[in-house]
Amino acid sequence: MIKIGIISAMQEEIQALLNELKNVTTTEKGMRTYFSGTLFNKKVVLVFSRWGKVASAVTTTQLINDFDVDEIIFTGVAGAINSKLNIGDIVLGKNLYQHDMDASPLFEKFEIPILRKKYLETSNTKQLLKAANNFLNSYHQFITVHDALKFQITQPKVIEGDIASGDQFISSIEKIKQLNNWLPSACCVEMEGAAVAQVCYEYQIPFSIIRIISDKANDNATIDFPKFANTIASHYALGILKNYFA
Repeated sequence: MIKIGIISAMQEEIQALLNELKNVTTTEKGMRTYFSGTLFNKKVVLVFSRWGKVASAVTTTQLINDFDVDEIIFTGVAGAINSKLNIGDIVLGKNLYQHDMDASPLFEKFEIPILRKKYLETSNTKQLLKAANNFLNSYHQFITVHDALKFQITQPKVIEGDIASGDQFISSIEKIKQLNNWLPSACCVEMEGAAVAQVCYEYQIPFSIIRIISDKANDNATIDFPKFANTIASHYALGILKNYFA
């Protein structure tokens, strides 16, 4: 049986998964707790990496080397930098860029030295897309009407799109415009995905990423992130992965 590693930046983002995990054993390594067990009859290891590219890269490397996983899925929240995205929408990452990678003039902007790649591709997007759509078709089995209304989620959708990662919390219109200019295909921004993708690429481990839009990454981004992560994002992950593992 294959084993799947599931990572989030905050425990709140996978709490609903932890609540469903069976036959649980825990391992403490590098100031992180790795939760091994079964989820919907699949062998999994769950861990929250903490915020940022370094933290997530360390966690991913440990997960691959010590837990013998065959696939890694990252799940969590992100800020929209595409005006067509709304709070509660789902982005399944296609190409992941490190928007703060700039080794010019030695290399082109965004190019990862030695790898000679400007972005890292994900895998299994078709299967994840089907799972996400099935989740949306049974949305209120996982998200209460009250919680959806609290965060003004009305007609959530799923898209496949590019993601920009960097060690910055994006909260200004000016920075969004800059990112739109630099990376016009990127639809949301976060702080871990491209780093996890790079580690998986180097270890030849299939990688995919689910991001739930929590805000518009602008000056009005005043959402209660832990509350959103716990009541919305973690239940999205639960619903999508239940369908993905089926």
